[in-house]
Amino acid sequence: CSLSQCNPFCHQSPIYYPPLRPVCSRWLALASYSPTLSQLAGPILPFKLSDIGEGIMEVTVKEWYVKEGDKVSQFDSICEVQSDKASVTITSRYDGVIKKLYYEVDATALVGTPLVDIETEPGPEVVHEEDVVETPAMSNDEHTHQEIKGHKTQATPAVRRLAMENNIKLSEVVGTGRDGRILKEDILNFLAKQTGAILPPTPFHEIQPPPPAASAPSSASMPKMKPTPSVQLPVVSRPVFTGKDSTEPLKGFHKAMVKTMTAALKIPHFGYKDEVDLTRLVQLRKELKGLSEARGVKLSYMPFFIKAASLGLLHFPILNASVDESVQNITYKASHNIGLAMDTSQGLLVPNVKNVQLLSVFEIAVELNRMQTLGATGQLGKADLTGGTFTLSNIGSIGGTYAKPVILPPEVAIGALGKIQVLPRFNSRDEVVKAHVMNVSWSADHRIIDGATMARFSNLWRDYLENPASMVLDLK
Repeated sequence: CSLSQCNPFCHQSPIYYPPLRPVCSRWLALASYSPTLSQLAGPILPFKLSDIGEGIMEVTVKEWYVKEGDKVSQFDSICEVQSDKASVTITSRYDGVIKKLYYEVDATALVGTPLVDIETEPGPEVVHEEDVVETPAMSNDEHTHQEIKGHKTQATPAVRRLAMENNIKLSEVVGTGRDGRILKEDILNFLAKQTGAILPPTPFHEIQPPPPAASAPSSASMPKMKPTPSVQLPVVSRPVFTGKDSTEPLKGFHKAMVKTMTAALKIPHFGYKDEVDLTRLVQLRKELKGLSEARGVKLSYMPFFIKAASLGLLHFPILNASVDESVQNITYKASHNIGLAMDTSQGLLVPNVKNVQLLSVFEIAVELNRMQTLGATGQLGKADLTGGTFTLSNIGSIGGTYAKPVILPPEVAIGALGKIQVLPRFNSRDEVVKAHVMNVSWSADHRIIDGATMARFSNLWRDYLENPASMVLDLK
């Protein structure tokens, strides 16, 4: 600073300290100015729980990902909440610091009430969004601030911008970062696969086929070790007897089950049971299992059961229908969204495979693998759990042969599959042979479905499974 740069209207004498250059006393006052903490801080905004659709008015807070004093950025996970339909991860709308948490874990939060208070960074760009209500039906892009768990896309704004510039949907990219966060390398890898470009190695690990078994070393060269069991037994915790009764409210999926099963009581059920000889299917799966695993997909019997059901529904579309509450109209569903009843730590869940009529057996297996992984970790979202048109329940994976399945409204039919047993049966030459037999139990809505229709559908479904090669004739 020189005297010529000072304010010409300054009548104060310059202060000179050799060898420093002279400065104006008014500049010294400006240099000594220090804003207070309240002047540096931005406004504190309440971050409210927005409407998540489906008429949901309350949710249960299952887990907090932040605590008071934590710094968060846009799209950082705040908490996980659970409704009676799905789990939802709430992400931050602002950059700032968490000042207050309004709910404890397992507390009930109402839509429209604050979840947290966030002290935002100062600046004119911060807008109070208390009146903004955002639902999944209104916002289908990847920039929503609350996304269904299992379909959430965690990424920084820079990564999202890179995806937008290349017309990439984040929902189609596999995130390799922490908690499934999508990284820049994931976008570049996805882009390389689309364009055929070659990129340097990244942290992404493709599923590789199992390596060939190495030749066993001689027993003389091997050290003597205690044999280890081939199957690791699960660790079972001992039950604790407290001697006291306990009462807890119905929440989440248990509450949804009460509502669904109460509605199911209004449906007049009728049952139909049969057995299926799966000997040929067992052999076919054995031949295809290795090929499927080489592609990174576990192939069970369920993809065959589901595909055979879809082929049968093409001939008996009334089983893939629904009726209105007054039972005056029948809606025949174009899509075969076949549900699979799953026993999870959260209770009974029924995710469904969408548009089975358009999928191959392998594609169904890929989708089942995905849903089973999400179900085991409690991450099935609303998109997976809604929209079903027909259901199969694989009760045989736990045990048992027959069941009395309950229809899931608004569907009109459901099947329960028993365990596969090796039993003696007579072949076409009256010889006793070993057969792989499975029992199936059907339930149907007797208001619109008669017994003959259910029996004919079951016979066709059984024929596809007993002669799996016949499915090739009807595959598209």
